[in-house]
Amino acid sequence: MKLSSLRALFLALICVFSTYSFAEAININTASQEQISQTLTGIGPSKAAAIVAYRTENGPFQSVDQIEEVKGIGAATVDKNRDLILVSEPKASKK
Repeated sequence: MKLSSLRALFLALICVFSTYSFAEAININTASQEQISQTLTGIGPSKAAAIVAYRTENGPFQSVDQIEEVKGIGAATVDKNRDLILVSEPKASKK
């Protein structure tokens, strides 16, 4: 294999792995359905909608583990996404 081919392969691998390494965390209490489904692994549009509905009905999540209370989301899904989920109170709007 030529040196230029190895260099190209190396750069391609860096690009692929950097996508996964630097995924931005989202605040599950303020993120939209679309943001949730695009960011979290194993969470499609319907589960993302269930997360938004749950927080609308029950108030903001107090912990990452509380997301398991949403129908269809289990501990394995939460564990896969733990580093991508932030839980904080939404900021009060200024009047």
